[in-house]
Amino acid sequence: MTAVVVTGGTRGIGAGLVRALLARGARVAFCGRSAESVATALATLRSEASVPAGAEVLGVRADVTDRDDVSVLWSTAAEAFGGVDIWINNAGTNHARRPLWELPPAELDGVLAANLGGVARASAVVLAAMIEQGRGALWNMEGFGSNGQARPGLTGYGASKRAVTYLTDGLAKELAAAGVADRVTVHHLSPGIVVTDLLTHDYPPDELAKAKKVFNILGDRVETVTPWLADRVLAGGRNGSRAAWLTSRKAAARFAVAGFRKRDLFGESVGGPAVTGREHLS
Repeated sequence: MTAVVVTGGTRGIGAGLVRALLARGARVAFCGRSAESVATALATLRSEASVPAGAEVLGVRADVTDRDDVSVLWSTAAEAFGGVDIWINNAGTNHARRPLWELPPAELDGVLAANLGGVARASAVVLAAMIEQGRGALWNMEGFGSNGQARPGLTGYGASKRAVTYLTDGLAKELAAAGVADRVTVHHLSPGIVVTDLLTHDYPPDELAKAKKVFNILGDRVETVTPWLADRVLAGGRNGSRAAWLTSRKAAARFAVAGFRKRDLFGESVGGPAVTGREHLS
């Protein structure tokens, strides 16, 4: 069975990926920043019967901004599963929706440390280990800003995600130059607009009402997107490839039918209540 590690797997998109991967028979390790969050996530998985017979799940306390923690996460998963086939750098955070110069320094530093520094550190640890074991695929989660879009109040977050896209492209070229890209690969994972409470965090009420109109057209819930992402991750791809849920063609098609197809991702009318989580903005 395929062995997968998901960082930031206690809530939001990460938790959805853990569930979807387990449902597909993978052995999954995930991390959270506190022992309490990991224990709660494990208890929730077991209470929901989200761990099928034969599947294995492992929760580890690890902070992706700490390189030693990332190394422990790798070694723990590799020892439990006999190696790691896939690693998903999902963990991330956001800051208040404010101009960059108004952000508290610690808040901005935390976003850059997790979203860029954490991905870079984990990528270094994981790719070295994958090259040593002779196989593996690394997937880096994209988000708002990855494609160059900019929005007031999201400068720090968007810049961190734009940098992750460059980082992933650079890693793909380095793996190719090292002659190992036939065995060890790196990829972009793009979930689109996923409805969690982080998506709507810190919007003024009047702006939120306008934003929800767009989110209801282009957005999706965690339980809709993560099974698709899990399938693409397990299927693999060429070095440097991207698995993107919300393509330009899909976005255009949704806008074209928006007047005829009403969706309410923030209520009860589409697939049950919205799933919330503060783990990732996409």
